[in-house]
Amino acid sequence: MNWKQLLSAKRWGYESRHIDDQHDARSEFQRDYDRLIFSSPFRRLQNKTQVFPLPGSVFVHNRLTHSLEVASVGRSLGRIFYNETRKSFPAIDSEVPFLQEVGNIVSAACLSHDLGNPAFGHSGEAAISSYFTDGDGQAFKERVSPEEWADLTHFEGNANALRILTHAFAGKDEHGFALTYSTLGAIVKYPCAAIDGHNKRVHHRKKYGYFQSEQPVFEKIAKELGLLSEVGQQAGYKRHPLVYLVEAADDICYNIIDLEDAHRLGILTYEQVADLLLPICGDSQLLKVRLATLGDSDSRISLLRAKTINTLIMACANAFITHQDAILRGRFEKSLMDALAVELVDGMRAIEQVSVERIYNAQSVVQIEVAGYKVMNGLLEEFVPAYLREKKTKYDTKLLALMPKQFHTDRETPYAKIRSVLDFVSGMTDLYAVELYRKIKGISFPSLD
Repeated sequence: MNWKQLLSAKRWGYESRHIDDQHDARSEFQRDYDRLIFSSPFRRLQNKTQVFPLPGSVFVHNRLTHSLEVASVGRSLGRIFYNETRKSFPAIDSEVPFLQEVGNIVSAACLSHDLGNPAFGHSGEAAISSYFTDGDGQAFKERVSPEEWADLTHFEGNANALRILTHAFAGKDEHGFALTYSTLGAIVKYPCAAIDGHNKRVHHRKKYGYFQSEQPVFEKIAKELGLLSEVGQQAGYKRHPLVYLVEAADDICYNIIDLEDAHRLGILTYEQVADLLLPICGDSQLLKVRLATLGDSDSRISLLRAKTINTLIMACANAFITHQDAILRGRFEKSLMDALAVELVDGMRAIEQVSVERIYNAQSVVQIEVAGYKVMNGLLEEFVPAYLREKKTKYDTKLLALMPKQFHTDRETPYAKIRSVLDFVSGMTDLYAVELYRKIKGISFPSLD
C-alpha cells in the first residue's frame, strides 16, 4: 500500500467531481468532520450509553462525548505522524499532498467510529444478536443465506457505521453522507465479512467490518484506496493504515476515561485510580508537587488523566512511525497499544483488569445491560415478524406505521427487510427505545393531553 493512493479526497457517490481545495476555507476531509458533527445520527449519540446508565445526577460520558474525545486524540496522533514525517522527508508535501490532512482524516473517522452502536452500550449489540441465536429470530435462519445469517447472529456496530454512512435510506441522499474514500476506509477496523471474521488469533479479524449488504461498497472503497487483499482468504482485506490510529485513539480514551467516570461515581477511590495512572504518566517528583497543590480529588484525577493520555498519544504515534513499513505491507498483526514499551503495556493491562472486575461488573452497569436485553429483544419480537409477514394483520399495519419511512425498503428479500428493522431499532437512543418498548407492550400509554 502507498500513501498517495491511500489518501483520496474522492467522495462516495461523487467520484467524478473535480476537487480543488486551493481557495477553500475547508479541505474535503474537514468537510467530512463537519458533515458528521451536524448529522442526526451523531446527535443521537448523546443519549446512548457508553458504560454507565444515563441520565444521572453525576456527569458520566455518553457515546457523543466519548466520540468527541476520541476525535481530539485521533487528530493529535495524525498531526504528530505528519510532523515527524515532514522532518525526515521535507519534500513530502509535494509528493503526497494529502499527508498533511492525516489528522483531519483520522479525526473524522474517530467521530464516526461509534455511529453504528445501538442503545445500551455493547449489551445492545449482544441483545440484537441473541434475538437470532436464542430468541424468536431463529425461525428466519432458513430464509437467508449462511453469509447473511452470520451478519444477523453477530450484530456489529463497526459494520453498522459503514452502512449508516453509505446506504441509500428512503427519502435521504442516495449516496449517504458522501464522505471521502479515505475517511470511510479509516473506520473499518475489521475489513472482512461476518462469515470470515471472529478469528481471535488474527487482530484484524476479531470481528467484522461490513454487512453482506455493504460488501460491494467496501470492495469499491478497497479498490480505490489500494488496500491489500487477504492472502488465502475468500474475501477480506488488510486494514487501511489509518485504522491503527483510530483504534489507538479509541483504546486510549475508553480505558482512561472509564476510570475517571468510576471515580466520580464512587466505584473507585482516588488512591485506586492514582495507583493505576501514575506508572503510565510518569511518577515524577514534579507531578507529585502539582498534584499536592490541587484541593480536590476530581482535579487531581483530571491532571492524571491528561498526563496519561498525553503519554499514550506520544507513545502510539511513535509506534505507528516505527512500524509504518510493516503496516503498509499488511504485516503488522497487533494494535499500536500492544506495541508499546513493556511498562506501558503492563500498565494498560492492569487498568483493563480493574475495569473488568470493578467497572464493567458494577451493579448499575449490569442493570442497564439486563434492561437493554429485554428492551431490544422486545422491540425485535414485534417489528421483525410484522415486517416480514406477507399477509399483515391490522396490528402489523399499525405497528409498522411507527417505523419511519426512511427505514422501509423496496427490496422483498427477508434479509433486506430484517436489515431495515435493525436500522430502525439500532438507531434508537436509550430513552426512545425504552419509551417505545413500554408503549407497544402496554406497560405505559401515550399522553392524551
